[in-house]
Amino acid sequence: MTRQNQPPTAAESRKPLTPAARRALAEAEARRQVAREQEAAQPREIGGRGGKEPVRYGDWEVKGLATDF
Repeated sequence: MTRQNQPPTAAESRKPLTPAARRALAEAEARRQVAREQEAAQPREIGGRGGKEPVRYGDWEVKGLATDF
């Protein structure tokens, strides 16, 4: 089967990353790793609603309704 009239695949259409882009991606991954470690170090809530800390954006959300402090 030939690929003459078919669009390129995702891997074929990607441009090579610049050194700055690679550095930015590495820095972002390092920040995500630190955030995951900090989240894991938080004490677990007993009998809580579960999920991420609800006040992380200054709101409290329950069943889709947000209340600002």
